[in-house]
Amino acid sequence: MRIPLIYYDMKTLITGIHAIESALKNDAENIIQVWIAENKRNQRIKGLIQHAQKRGLIAHRADMKALDKLAGTHQHQGVVAEYRAATSYNEDDLLDLLEKTDSNPLLLVLDGITDPHNLGACLRTADAAGVLAVIAPKDNAVGITPAARKVASGAAETVPFIQVTNLVRSMEKLKQMGIWFIGTSDKATTDIYTQNFKTPTAIVMGAEGKGLRRLTEEHCDELVAIPMAGQVSSLNVSVATGVCLFEVVRQRQT
Repeated sequence: MRIPLIYYDMKTLITGIHAIESALKNDAENIIQVWIAENKRNQRIKGLIQHAQKRGLIAHRADMKALDKLAGTHQHQGVVAEYRAATSYNEDDLLDLLEKTDSNPLLLVLDGITDPHNLGACLRTADAAGVLAVIAPKDNAVGITPAARKVASGAAETVPFIQVTNLVRSMEKLKQMGIWFIGTSDKATTDIYTQNFKTPTAIVMGAEGKGLRRLTEEHCDELVAIPMAGQVSSLNVSVATGVCLFEVVRQRQT
């Protein structure tokens, strides 16, 4: 069914087939409505429509120009959903998560990531690595935008993303709970492959091109570097995050 699009203040938007499929699977009760481009009729689209119908949602048809305007981008793959924002976590929720976990916790701290695509990629990797929560400052950092949610491919619904007012103060509280903070820095003399990650750990990643802020770096218990063999001096933050998190996973499996 094709309906005219009414432009109003959305809760939030999800774009892209995979991201919406993941939301339908993991958090369908928070999807309000779905729009699909009228010229999109391939098997994945048919499957998405079936997923939506099973959950009592109607997949409305709309033309591509209307979807471009609604999504604010051409990069939506012909699928847009209005989404009621997932649970918002705060610092108290983080402490509660740590108290309730019976496993060796792994946290990811993102110190001032401003690119939503990098945030989404970090969330996706965090989900794959079994990260308990992702922590970021509220100021001068990106939150869960539609672009970040799309790149996260469902991880924005499965990994608690906790924005804190004062990152250093939060780090100190977590240290009192036994968390060991390992920051990444090209100034470090220890590499990630010689660092012990078998204790409760928070991996701390710096911002794109800037690295860790001075106070954040000073409050890390250890600094480590990723060995670089080529001419490139650094990795994209989401790639570096994957390298670090899966070294933790590797060590904990041995």
